[in-house]
Amino acid sequence: MAVEEEGLRVFQSVKIKIGEAKNIPPYPGPNRMRDCYCTVNLDQEEVFRTKIIEKSLCPFYGEDFYCEIPRSFRHLSFYIFDRDVFRRDSSIGKVAVKKEDLQKYHGKDTWFQLQPVSADSEVQGKVHLELRLSEVITDSGVINHKLATRVLECQGLPIVNGQCDPYAAVSLLGPSRSEAKKTKVKRKTNNPQFEEVFYFEVTRPLSYTKRQFDVEEEDVDKLALRVDLWNASNLKFGDEFLGGVRVPLRVLGQAGVHDAWYFLQPRENGGKSVKVEELGSLRLNIVYTEDHVFPSEHYTPLRDLLLHSANVEPVSASTAHILGEVCREKQEAAIPLVRLFLHYGKIVPFISAIAHAEVNRTQDPNTIFRGNSLTSKCIDETMKLAGMHYLQVTLKPIIDEICTEHKPCEIDPVKLKESENLETNRENLRHYVDRIFNVITTSGIRCPTVMCDIFFSLRESAATRFQVDQDVRYTAVSSFIFLRFFAPAILSPNLFHLRPHHPDPATSRTLTLISKTIQTLGSLAKSKSANFKESYMAAFYDYFNEQKYADAVKNFLDLISTSGKWDQKSIETPIMLKEGFMIKRAQGRNRFGMKNFKKRWFRLTNHEFTYHKTKGEGALCSIPIENILAVERLEEESFKMKNMFQVIQPERALYIQANNCVEARDWIDILTKVSQCNRKRLSTYHPSAYLNGHWLCCKFSADTAPGCTPCTGSLPANIQLDVDGDRETERIYSLFNTYMTKLIKMQEACGSKSVYDGPEQEEYSSFVIDDPQETYKTLKQIVLAVQTLEQQHTKYKRDKFKKTKIGSQEHPIGDKSFQCYIRQQSGSSTYSI
Repeated sequence: MAVEEEGLRVFQSVKIKIGEAKNIPPYPGPNRMRDCYCTVNLDQEEVFRTKIIEKSLCPFYGEDFYCEIPRSFRHLSFYIFDRDVFRRDSSIGKVAVKKEDLQKYHGKDTWFQLQPVSADSEVQGKVHLELRLSEVITDSGVINHKLATRVLECQGLPIVNGQCDPYAAVSLLGPSRSEAKKTKVKRKTNNPQFEEVFYFEVTRPLSYTKRQFDVEEEDVDKLALRVDLWNASNLKFGDEFLGGVRVPLRVLGQAGVHDAWYFLQPRENGGKSVKVEELGSLRLNIVYTEDHVFPSEHYTPLRDLLLHSANVEPVSASTAHILGEVCREKQEAAIPLVRLFLHYGKIVPFISAIAHAEVNRTQDPNTIFRGNSLTSKCIDETMKLAGMHYLQVTLKPIIDEICTEHKPCEIDPVKLKESENLETNRENLRHYVDRIFNVITTSGIRCPTVMCDIFFSLRESAATRFQVDQDVRYTAVSSFIFLRFFAPAILSPNLFHLRPHHPDPATSRTLTLISKTIQTLGSLAKSKSANFKESYMAAFYDYFNEQKYADAVKNFLDLISTSGKWDQKSIETPIMLKEGFMIKRAQGRNRFGMKNFKKRWFRLTNHEFTYHKTKGEGALCSIPIENILAVERLEEESFKMKNMFQVIQPERALYIQANNCVEARDWIDILTKVSQCNRKRLSTYHPSAYLNGHWLCCKFSADTAPGCTPCTGSLPANIQLDVDGDRETERIYSLFNTYMTKLIKMQEACGSKSVYDGPEQEEYSSFVIDDPQETYKTLKQIVLAVQTLEQQHTKYKRDKFKKTKIGSQEHPIGDKSFQCYIRQQSGSSTYSI
């Protein structure tokens, strides 16, 4: 989800590899082992949870998580929890990385020490304060100074035990005084509007003696204001601390007025003293990306260069190919290139061009497409994007069955457990391999058109280049569809969204054995046994050493490499797109129906949106996709609940609460995409609920009143290829800008090749340059386009810097920005934001 900033959109995303934890403190009992899981949190909102690793003090998770971040946040946090025998969860420790520090760890495997978890340190949100110092003349003619403190509002306070009933405690602190006052409690809101003013005497009253005052308190600089936010609790344990700020009165300056937003901070020394090393550590790899996307016209020069790549002769002189040459990893270039070309419908000619060039450089047909080239990486990414739902409908049912049944399939005699029988295990494994092989080789009709067109191109190029080898037209395609698509998806179903988590070790071993066998079956290698280093695998493969398996593979490859013959839209089988538990508001279909909230299992296919009492039970309600008129967020004030959205139907709206902000955005996105082509889609909607006989947003009393707010902008109807072309071009610009020195070096290499027709200079040998003059011409255009965009980014940053006011709602004062604020107030420009 993009945040709009004066014609510019800002996207945030994070990709996390949760590796392992080590040296977790043992459980205080005879067992000592723990059952631990790890959560990912935006501030205090959980957005992902790993599976539980049982009986370990050094749990290995090996899980990946990616999400588009739909809101502002201060910390990316990771919590380690322990689940005891009574299924109670207790926190062991946490890692909290400030947003501004994420770049320090970008893309690096890093061990983080776990910190203690304390209620006093779990803080989020901000508060708006106004301070005013004024002179008051008393009846005796003495001038006193009074401080008027106005607590206006807070935003984003945490929800504690399912509720937030906040109030503020305001204190004036000095060397010899501490006065405290409280606001009223605001019920059921984490964005309270207080609008209360408190007055504090600043000058020493005449009634006090010098003995009572150790210092002259007329010096305002020695005073500070403390504002603490609390959650009013009905529990016997007392109110919960939500965060606080300490504002030195020197911020008032000569004007005597101060109006600013502050980030709430943890309580000083609030946590218990715990030795950090006792809590263990957590290995993480964090990639945080922030894309600043300008209006589309800014990207026209670079975008045109990229999209013209397939027409450049030779293709190695094209902009897209050059990106692959200068990037450190081909994957870096492939991801945005594929998304951009898919968006503009030009992926097939581009991949055909670079694949044809690679085939012509290949000397041995047995090594065709076996390297990590730009071609291979681009085809991998295309299959992941275009083929995700193909994988879902083909493999997910059988993978789910394997992960649920836990049948023993170990066939290595050395690893066999005493209770297991080798022949039984072989039979179990053979059964699974046969079923997966059959679902794959009979799935050709479902293969997406774009993949079929690419495979057709690979087949033609390979057959033309190696006319003597009759099998190369098959191996060119099988090297992708089997080796780089089906086999990896079986091996790691969590990475292909076939399972929510990494399988347990026993199931993972089963999937490894299946993946190896399927990979070999699909490779059509001349000597099957030679593919296996292990004798037990070679012996197992003898079960499948029959001509019918090779024939089935060839028939399948023939079918999916026939250009344009099949259209994915002709598939009649429902494709499961998303499912999970959420909370819905009962619709109260009859007049006296209860409209309370209930937890239900929701399931979305390309045919219908249903909810069930639990997973696997019959549907309680089914909404055909064609009946979805709009999918929009629901304002929080409707039910005092966060992360709500509405699925609008002809008769009524279904109100649903997701578990967190990321999940809410995912459901809204996919529901919107799958229903985008419905003919009766609404253009306006009600952003709030219909309650107590009227719409909360526009106050109309008729429940059939037309919407009062325009629906969000239309999105592409194609579910799996929803791409923002400008954002991908921005990412490609960022890559070119990062590797500008390599672009310059490549220009030098072109010049060297043009004037010196001798042995290649070693420093330039890493670049593929078939035509130095054409490549140099393209490089010159790239550098110009990148420099123009860089100037626009620099201007944007400079203008934003000038407009940024620390203390505003967008840039609250934090624990590190107070001195920046003071310098800003005094007119200095030496600080950085």
